[in-house]
Amino acid sequence: MRSVVVNRLRMASEQECSASAQSTAFPDIDISAPLPPHTFAGMVEREILERFEASEIERVLQSWRLLDKDYFHREYVGEDGQEEGSYMVQECHSYVPGLSIKPFWNPDEFDWTAYIKNNYKKIRKEFDAVNADMLRLQQEGSNVWAGALTEDAAAYGEGWKTLVLMDRGRWAPANVQLFPNTAKIVHDSGVPATEVFFASMKGPSEIKKHTDFTNFLCTFHLALDIPGENKCRISVGDETREWTNGNVLLFDTSLMHDAVNESDEMRYILMLRLWHPDLTSVEREALQFLYDCLEVPGLVSNDPAEKFRATQSVEAMKAFPTLQHEPRGFGGKTQKGKRKNRGSGKGSGA
Repeated sequence: MRSVVVNRLRMASEQECSASAQSTAFPDIDISAPLPPHTFAGMVEREILERFEASEIERVLQSWRLLDKDYFHREYVGEDGQEEGSYMVQECHSYVPGLSIKPFWNPDEFDWTAYIKNNYKKIRKEFDAVNADMLRLQQEGSNVWAGALTEDAAAYGEGWKTLVLMDRGRWAPANVQLFPNTAKIVHDSGVPATEVFFASMKGPSEIKKHTDFTNFLCTFHLALDIPGENKCRISVGDETREWTNGNVLLFDTSLMHDAVNESDEMRYILMLRLWHPDLTSVEREALQFLYDCLEVPGLVSNDPAEKFRATQSVEAMKAFPTLQHEPRGFGGKTQKGKRKNRGSGKGSGA
């Protein structure tokens, strides 16, 4: 069961709805009964109900049971009568009922967006300096500029690559040490992120129409290095926006979306995936716990010692790494303006 869950999605619940409510929303699926306790999914459900009040995680619990049933949600969510030719279609393997749907959110509604945007110059300067030293990146980094690894990501094509700072709530220590300013800015902003990475897109190329199959995460872009004027665009649903240096976009990738780079140069962005704004803090914690279980199955072990070790391991993976050097500007000065002895020069530019 665990392998099925892991492969079908990156993860994923209104509580056990009444029978009448369920028959209306999911007429062919019975999610009123607890999952079999001997299965991995059932063990996760048992553990999540021990950790959280059922009334506070109703949607998360429902989502987990739908996932176990291999439920696939596909729905037209645009204006009535406008279906023909519209891309306002939501597709999800991982589906939390009741979340609002917007192609693009207004970033100004969230305090953390201003904090990240206001630090654009610092992030860009660090990125340019570190990315220019490919030898150092390859020697000290982890999975540097990796391509799409799953069938679900095939639409991104060979021209789309990533450099990860955080994945499913767990920081990548080696890459954080390479980009300490950027990592600390994201961490200090308070953004409810589950993934943080740089993404490149060579030009000319396109990302084909697709969805990310999860509706409880939204996507945030800080445009770092965008070539040309109106050469790089993204369409979500039936709306299209242009990337421009230093500006941000916040959108719903459970909707059909695509992108294009019509220039002859590389496009770079800082990309975050974050919890949907409609989720409560408890629901976010519960969903993160599901992620953690998929990564560290010992969290649901019946052996107290194994469960303790698994809990310690997860806490360590999610902790923000201790930076080897205080985040600094360039030219060897710390953020406080004091010059440091750089010795052999290892770590310069970050």
